[in-house]
Amino acid sequence: MTEIGIGILGGGYMGKAHAVAMASVGAVFNTKLRPRLEMVCASSIESAERYRQAYGYARATADWRALVEDSKVEALVIATPQVTHRPAAEAAFALGKPVFCEKPLGASIDDSRAMVAAAEASGCANMVGFNYIRTPASQFVRKLIADGEIGDITWFRGEHTEDFYADPAAPASWRTNGAANGTMGDLAPHMINAALALLGPIESLVAEIETVHTNRPGGKVTNDDQGQMMVRFTNGAMGQMHFSRIAMGRKMGYAYEVTGTKGAIRFDQEDQNALWLYRAEGKESELGFRKILTGPAHPDYLPFCQGPGHGTGYQDQIIIEARDFLHAIESGEPVWPTFRDGMEVNQVVAAAMASSRTKAWVNVTDF
Repeated sequence: MTEIGIGILGGGYMGKAHAVAMASVGAVFNTKLRPRLEMVCASSIESAERYRQAYGYARATADWRALVEDSKVEALVIATPQVTHRPAAEAAFALGKPVFCEKPLGASIDDSRAMVAAAEASGCANMVGFNYIRTPASQFVRKLIADGEIGDITWFRGEHTEDFYADPAAPASWRTNGAANGTMGDLAPHMINAALALLGPIESLVAEIETVHTNRPGGKVTNDDQGQMMVRFTNGAMGQMHFSRIAMGRKMGYAYEVTGTKGAIRFDQEDQNALWLYRAEGKESELGFRKILTGPAHPDYLPFCQGPGHGTGYQDQIIIEARDFLHAIESGEPVWPTFRDGMEVNQVVAAAMASSRTKAWVNVTDF
């Protein structure tokens, strides 16, 4: 086993999740590389010091450059808003340091392309944090589809819907300003990533994106509340997706349906330890969707729990990501999703934004 010093940019919601993941991944997966929480960076030295004490870092700073340039920080995790991703990643790659970046990769498609160029020029390990697709259930769905268990895929429906801004009286914040922080920048990338993972590239699309609550207490809303799009995949399948932060009653509405020529699959993240599988075989009187509970027979379940149906949770997804990032560093082999994979998600978002403006179908490769 070899220690590796981890620096994490951001100590809030996702910063804490990654700190916990790095602190526990070695015990869960018996990784060859064992993370050492070397330094945390936050917006003020007071908050950084608070995170240091709470999560067990050796040191704290309020200067992201100091974090990136520190000789004991051997790999970087970026867990801050999108507008901060590019400069930190480029600086780390210039020093030959691997980078794990929370989604979406960049605040714009131009940012994403620049980050991919920096990552690939450096030859360093690079990953983007799309954690939901790493549940044992969704990993199993990917395998079922890849193995042809439900035949040729003909249709996909996906959504990422939540209700954290469903109340029109909820105050304005950083989340209500700037395209990168709207629904298409924040929630849509997760489901677009799922669509690409399950069915492959999207060839063309038409989209509608809108702001429903244009004014909130404290300020005007400058980004989108919800969006929808119809898509045509390169493999010929058609699909549709919906994204919303004002979907009343939806807490973690990351859900999808996939239809093939021999069966179908349904999944909802609000019940993340189960999936529904339909196989078009057997007696007509017995046909129907069958609920499958995840257990040790499914990908990445057993390291967390030996009991079928006992389940894994949100934090476990982040631990799986940490395992994969460490493997990419140790092996020198790319681990999906790389920065290039993250850029392809941004490309679909850029195409959708353009389509919404022109009210027309667009080709994704034009963006």
